[in-house]
This record gives sequence, C-alpha cells and structure tokens, in this order.
Amino acid sequence: MPDVTKTATAVEDAVALPADVTAPAKQEKARSLWGDAWVDLRRNPYFLVASVLIFFLMLIAVFPSVFTSASPTKGDLVKHFLGKPELGAIGSEGWLGYDGQGRSVYARLIYGTRASIIVGVTVTAIVTLVGGVMGMLAGYFGGWIDALLSRLTDIFFGIPFLLGAMVVLQSFVERTVWVVVFALAFLGWTQMARVMRGAVITVKQADYVHAAKALGAGTTRILFRHILPNAMAPVIVVATIALGGYISAEATLSYLGLGLAAPTVSWGVDISTGVDQIRVAQHILLWPSIMLSITVLAFIMLGEAVRNALDPKLR
Repeated sequence: MPDVTKTATAVEDAVALPADVTAPAKQEKARSLWGDAWVDLRRNPYFLVASVLIFFLMLIAVFPSVFTSASPTKGDLVKHFLGKPELGAIGSEGWLGYDGQGRSVYARLIYGTRASIIVGVTVTAIVTLVGGVMGMLAGYFGGWIDALLSRLTDIFFGIPFLLGAMVVLQSFVERTVWVVVFALAFLGWTQMARVMRGAVITVKQADYVHAAKALGAGTTRILFRHILPNAMAPVIVVATIALGGYISAEATLSYLGLGLAAPTVSWGVDISTGVDQIRVAQHILLWPSIMLSITVLAFIMLGEAVRNALDPKLR
C-alpha cells in the first residue's frame, strides 16, 4: 500500500508555485513633495556647495576665536596698513594685512561674519513669521480681512526698501545690530505676505481642504494641519534667497554710514573704511568685499536649488 503522506507531499511540491509568485510584491513607499525634494537636493551640486559654505560661515559666526586669536578691535599703529600682507603665514594676525588703525584685516573678517549672519537670519525669521501670518489670514478668510491686510501690505510695499530703512535708522541715536534688524524687518515683510497669500488661495481650493471642512474640522486645524504645510514651499524658497539680500542690505547701510557703526565689527564698515585707502592699500577693501560676495552667493545658490527641487515643473 503506497504511503499516503509521501504521495501528498510530492503532489504539493509539484504544484507549488515559485516563491516570488506566491509572496506578495513589496510596494515602494510613496514619497511626499518634501521627500522628493530632499532626494533631488542631495543630487544637486549647487545645493551641496552652498550647504558646505553656509555651514562653514555658521561655524565662523558661532566660534570666531577658533579661527583667529587676534583682536578685531585692538589696533597697533606700528603695523602700518601700507605693509604687504603676510600671505605665506596662513591664519596669522597679519595674513591679510592691516587696516589704517593697525587692526588685523583677517581678524575683522572673521568677527564680522557674526554681525552679518545674525542680521540675515534674524530678519528672515521675523519677516517670514509676520508676513506668513498676515498672508495666511488674508488668503484664507478673504473678504474685508483680505482687503484690509492687502491695502496695508501695499502701503508698506510702496516705500523704497533701502530709503525707508535709512529713514528708520536715522531716528535712532545708537545703531546696534538689533536696531538694524528692526529697520530691515519693519519694511521687509511685504514680499513674504504676498507670496503666502497667493499660496494659501491656491491650496484652500484643494479637495482635502473641502473634505476637512465637511468632516467638521475647525479653522485652526485646517490652517495649521492642512493649509500651512502645503503652502510653505514657495515661502521657504523666497526666504532663503531673501536672506542673502538682507545681508547685502546691512552691508550697504553700514557702508553708507547709516547701518552698523564702530565698535561693532562689520564687513560693511570695513568696506567703507577701505574706500579711503583704495589707491594705496587695496586689501582693506578687497577681502571683506570677497567675503560678502561669497556669503550672498551661497544663500542665493541654496535658494535656487530649493526652488528647483520644490517646483515640479522644473524637474
């Protein structure tokens, strides 16, 4: 009599399907807009270069004493500004020469990074918060709220940015870093408000927003759970590019004598000082100008890379 168990096992082995057919196919997890953007950014050389530069600038701003032991404010008239920079002694006090008061150009270059980064980052954070809130309220509620906030935005938008900042700064006796931050943020929120308003108007027409309303979700939940995360992409792009513009604006105001002033160490102040000796000692003007250009360019490159990653039309 045949073994029934062995026969059943043989039949099962004969009709068994391959493992890759019987096993359910593993589905790849769908990525969100931010996930796709992060993948694109990691492959973008402009983003990588800009990120390295910005990270290095942040380190200099937070830990300037790590990069130089020289004082940016202590001068020695024995060290004449007409002397040649000690280009071979990298990182030394006289590496990039001295200014008209015998102060190390390299030390002032390092410590001037802090003022520029503080102004740029703080102004960007304030205008993004203020402009974002006003734009979100105007775009979501519409009606008289939109009309009121839009007209207020138009009034501030009609004031020339640098000219208005000059007028605001002239009203202060002492112009510190925080005074310059206030002047730039007071007039710089309008662009962010317009960008946020347009993004919110587009997002609030989406089906998931209508579904949330139909399910009884409150206004606060809809704004911060559904609309804000999906309207932030253009705001982040504009804020990143604008950050470099605010750093440039601070340097321009300081160069004109209306922004930061001594004893605050700033690239704009050094550029203004270097203009007086441009015929005989170009290095005083050259190095802070190069540092300012590199910083602004790094943030612009970062903003462009983020814009290309977040805009599906550009992929």
